[in-house]
Parts: sequence; structure tokens; C-alpha cells
Amino acid sequence: MKVILKDFVKGFGEKNDIVEVKNGFGRNYLIPQGLATIATPSAIKMAEENVRQAAHKQTKIKEDAQALAEKLTGMKVTVPTKAGSNGKIFGSVTAMQLAQSLVDRGFDIDKRKITTPEIKNIGEYKASIQLHKEISVEIDVDVVQE
Repeated sequence: MKVILKDFVKGFGEKNDIVEVKNGFGRNYLIPQGLATIATPSAIKMAEENVRQAAHKQTKIKEDAQALAEKLTGMKVTVPTKAGSNGKIFGSVTAMQLAQSLVDRGFDIDKRKITTPEIKNIGEYKASIQLHKEISVEIDVDVVQE
């Protein structure tokens, strides 16, 4: 089933992208959640016109994402968490905790754009932040005991 995305959907695309998804995922999740519409010929024409009109806005957004990526490059974020004496974390460090650490440093980044490895022990890790379709940056995450 072809759908037009109304918002960013991780793993599928950005707003106004026309993507092919499985019927159940489209009808049972994307459309009821308001994240997509069915790609009819008239809806496709409207989406293409919206894309043309927003092209100059996208260049500005891309420039802003590039500037943010330059600021984030080489950044090391420290996340304090509760852990046992053997260094094993109670639970795990999530993208939400990383997003909050970035907000504390002055960077407002959506948690859905942060990809982390499975963090279950104290130590250093790398997290990836997808700032734009074409721009992603890796940051160092240092997990320490509270």
C-alpha cells in the first residue's frame, strides 16, 4: 500500500514522502494515528506541490541541521544513573535520558531521532542522532554511576 507521510516516521521517512508500507501497518497504525494518508493520484499531486513550495524552507532547515551537527561533533554527554557495585545498570539508558542530557546542555533534540546501542553497563558508548535526512552525527555517551 502506498501512503503519504504527514509527519516523520522513524525507519520510513519524512513529511510528504510517498512510501510503500504493508497494508496492516498503514491501515491499523499510520492512518489512525494521523501519520499518513492513502496515496491517491490527487493526494500525490497535492503532496508534490507542497514539496515544491517547501523546497526553499528545506534548504534553510538543512543549513540549520548542518550547523547543529558541527556543534555536536565530538561532544561527550555524561549520563548519571543508578548501578550496582559490579557496574551493571538498574534498567538501561534510553534515548529519552540522552535527549534530556542534551536539553540540559542547550540542545533541543527529539528523542525519536536518537539511536542508541543497548546500554546496560557503566562505560562509554556511541549514539547516533539523525538531524536531517542526509545529516547524522555521532556523539560519545559516558554512563557513570550516580
